[in-house]
Amino acid sequence: MSATEHGHGHPHDDSPTAGHGHGHGHAPEPTAGHGHGHEHNDGFLGKVKEIFVPHSHDSADKVDSALEASQEGMRCLKISFAGLIVTALIQTVIVIYTNSVALLGDTLHNYADALTAIPLAIAFLVGRRLATRAYTYGFGRAEDLAGIIVVVLIALSSAYAGYEAVMRFIHPSDVRHVGVLIIAGVVGFLGNEVVAQYRIRTGTRIGSAALVADGLHARTDGFTSLAVVLSAVGAWLGFPLADPIIGLLITIAILFVLRDAAREVYRRLMDAVDPSLVDRTEQVIRSTPGVIDVSGIQLRWLGHSLRAEARITIDSNTSLVDAHHLSHQVEHDLIHGVRRLTSATIHTEPRDDDATRAHDLVAHHR
Repeated sequence: MSATEHGHGHPHDDSPTAGHGHGHGHAPEPTAGHGHGHEHNDGFLGKVKEIFVPHSHDSADKVDSALEASQEGMRCLKISFAGLIVTALIQTVIVIYTNSVALLGDTLHNYADALTAIPLAIAFLVGRRLATRAYTYGFGRAEDLAGIIVVVLIALSSAYAGYEAVMRFIHPSDVRHVGVLIIAGVVGFLGNEVVAQYRIRTGTRIGSAALVADGLHARTDGFTSLAVVLSAVGAWLGFPLADPIIGLLITIAILFVLRDAAREVYRRLMDAVDPSLVDRTEQVIRSTPGVIDVSGIQLRWLGHSLRAEARITIDSNTSLVDAHHLSHQVEHDLIHGVRRLTSATIHTEPRDDDATRAHDLVAHHR
């Protein structure tokens, strides 16, 4: 590491490759500011934080926010899994009573949707692992890979819904026990919509694109259940073609959801971030006393944790020790001022011709 570059890793970066990184147990706050409601931790997490005590700030260490987010994500998956299983079980009873093939397909679809919690749960567990010499950034990307699986499942859902609609055009069938089918469709829609809102809300709060995509997937299944209601009403009104027509409309709606989910996961895999996060990062850095200018801001998501890199210009008379301290201060302010940010690498540069000469050493490599 050069004399002017200070990489600062947090508890998630406790790896043999961490070099001279300095860990701080600070959790990002939802808003800017420096709330210090710190608390001590026992067990493994506490031991990890004890390693970094020499570089901690005056207030006590906080609970690791990335681990906290993973726990919240796991809780969301468990609750939503239970909700979908209960929904599917209720529909199973009604399938046996009505002998409806349409409802059978929707019920099986709900079982399949509940099972999407498995790859996400695995991703959350894998994402907790500490960085290694091979995976120096940790395993947060596992969550984004799980997002790909969810997108594929949404695509299969749209294909399945379209296939069922076309087959009903080719082979029309009578619908029996319309009232019971309507109840089953409503149960399926409500169950999926509640799960969808819970997953999307939790995924947005903890910064998990994969969990948001899975919430959108649950919403598509809710639309499929709603199609059962509308087709049953159409049959009750003496219009049997309502079933396949509505099925095609639902397929189109699922394709729109697929587009949004795929775009979100793609952006995450391509390291895209909300430009407002970049603006916020620049604002926080510039507001730190001692920083003259800032450039080269880069942000990336690793699972539901945000990491930053930046170059700051400081007074050329600043000592190495003071520059090192200032880089720590910038990181501290970023962790508290940018939501979900857990670590930052800050490169300090002097404000004189020496900086220009230093840049010339690597300029031709860029």
